[in-house]
Amino acid sequence: MTMQFSVKLASLALATCFFGSAANAQVTIEMRKVTCAQYLAMAPFEAAAFSAWMSGWYSYQVRKTYVDLVAYKQNVRNVKDWCKYHQNETVMSGLDKATAGQ
Repeated sequence: MTMQFSVKLASLALATCFFGSAANAQVTIEMRKVTCAQYLAMAPFEAAAFSAWMSGWYSYQVRKTYVDLVAYKQNVRNVKDWCKYHQNETVMSGLDKATAGQ
């Protein structure tokens, strides 16, 4: 191996380590503070993860231990429709109202 190649390889390894750790930085989201406007503006993969978390949280709250995938998809549509008209409210406030008494 030439010295020049070794230096390039070492530089590449160092850059990979540095940038790799930056890509894995943790992000914390306070779920109760997410507004409808923020939810509707999420990228599809973010909205899907957020919706799944919310579904799990509220299923736990009402002690539901199953997932009805058809109902889940409809619930996500319902929340998004509600959020269109309540963009300044938090998603959780709407879900709290919808699940009250369950």
